[in-house]
Amino acid sequence: MSAAARTNTRDIARAAVRAELAQVAFELFRREGFEKVTLDDLATAAGVSRSTFLRYFGTKEDAVLGAFDAHGDQAADALRDRPAEEDDWTALRRALDTVIERYREDPARALAMTRLVRETPALCARQLEKQHGWRPALARALAERTGSTEPATLAQTVRAAAALDCLNVALDHWTASEGALDLMDVLDEAFAALARR
Repeated sequence: MSAAARTNTRDIARAAVRAELAQVAFELFRREGFEKVTLDDLATAAGVSRSTFLRYFGTKEDAVLGAFDAHGDQAADALRDRPAEEDDWTALRRALDTVIERYREDPARALAMTRLVRETPALCARQLEKQHGWRPALARALAERTGSTEPATLAQTVRAAAALDCLNVALDHWTASEGALDLMDVLDEAFAALARR
């Protein structure tokens, strides 16, 4: 077996363990409440040592929000792949489909996760911090769509920030509806509210 194959197998195994630990954490948080659960509780529930748990997740917040880590890069990649003739605002909206798709795959779990994040101040703050990190990647992707090698403009950065705010408002409305609203439609409506007339 080559070194690359071993690394790939190790990465796959690590991702599987990480996903399992995250699932255990999510269920425990839902049942007991985020604030009441300690790192020791998480490790015990998962059947691992505290140090093993901390190797996969540095904080309780990361155990819940780790699933969102790749979303910013995925949305930026999707944005770069949008047709060149598409305006920035439409391209941003379509790029966020990669994020929304996760909610459509398992709406009940997504609703429970979103509710947990929105109702837990520490999780909500950490999620907003993560999304703040997506903004530069989206703005750079907008600049790259024009062929520019220069840093993103102020306008591109503002559009990226506004797109993420639209996403958060749409998620708030979707969560308040208990998932009854179609999240794609709500996001479309949020983007339309800021579209130029």
